Amino acid sequence: MSLASQAGYLIGVARRAPSLYNTQPWRFTVTEDAIELHADLSRRLRVDPDGRELVISCGAALFGLRLAVRSLGRMPDVEVFPKPSARARVRLGPAAPMTAEERKMLAAVPHRHTHRGPFEPEPLPAGLLARLREDAAAEGATLADIGSADVQRELARIAATAGGQDRDPASWAEAWQWSHEVGSPARDGVPAHSFPADPGRDADRLPQRDFDLGRGIGRLTAGGPAPPATAVLLTAGDEMRDWLRAGQALQRLLLRAATQWVFARLNSEPLEDVATRALVADCLARTGSPQMLMELGISRTAHATTRRPAADLT
Repeated sequence: MSLASQAGYLIGVARRAPSLYNTQPWRFTVTEDAIELHADLSRRLRVDPDGRELVISCGAALFGLRLAVRSLGRMPDVEVFPKPSARARVRLGPAAPMTAEERKMLAAVPHRHTHRGPFEPEPLPAGLLARLREDAAAEGATLADIGSADVQRELARIAATAGGQDRDPASWAEAWQWSHEVGSPARDGVPAHSFPADPGRDADRLPQRDFDLGRGIGRLTAGGPAPPATAVLLTAGDEMRDWLRAGQALQRLLLRAATQWVFARLNSEPLEDVATRALVADCLARTGSPQMLMELGISRTAHATTRRPAADLT
């Protein structure tokens, strides 16, 4: 089996990764025995000035690529940053049958999505949060549950202060550009079925980014019960390799959660500025650099966002 002969399928799985504004900032180079993952710098956003979230997105796509290789009955042979232009190079490694847990995660790829609507009023499945912590640790990251109401309230305050759309016309315009009305043919960006018309404000919860921007096009309902878990994904350092590691951990735990219809409302806005990221780290009083905040809860409906065709990514 040549890797090139499976490239369409492998990239098709990798492209289902989460990304800021669903920009899908990746492209792939295929040779007979390897697939290289590159960052598409033309899709880098103003709100991501150091490219941190772009690299996290590429890391999430890399985990999808690794998982797809496992479905071929092989171990992925991964080299990170093999050259300046590439984030990773993946080859087929030794033969090894896919595990039952990996098969469940692969089956969850099509319906895994960032959730911006209300959650069901139920706790997370027993033992799931512990499994998600194990998934993060397996990728060299840490998932920490934020159980303290006081810490959650302070995080919400920091996040609300950090939101810059109202004060930065360029950021506002960027959110407008990457959000689409019902019926839009766009294969990237955030469609109206994925955000509420009014994200609302709750002093005790992480604020949602506003994609509607007063247009009244959002189709989700805002509010609902408080999510059963708020968590933060951290890495030991805050360099490019850490960001790539965070992305792999993020996609791994999100797919694990989706196997039980648990989804995440991702919040990266307060982490986009270095100074605010330091405030978040101080608030959490945990070792490591925070890379993603998230609320986790159950939703038994799934309407995943569109993706660009695999053929357009090479």
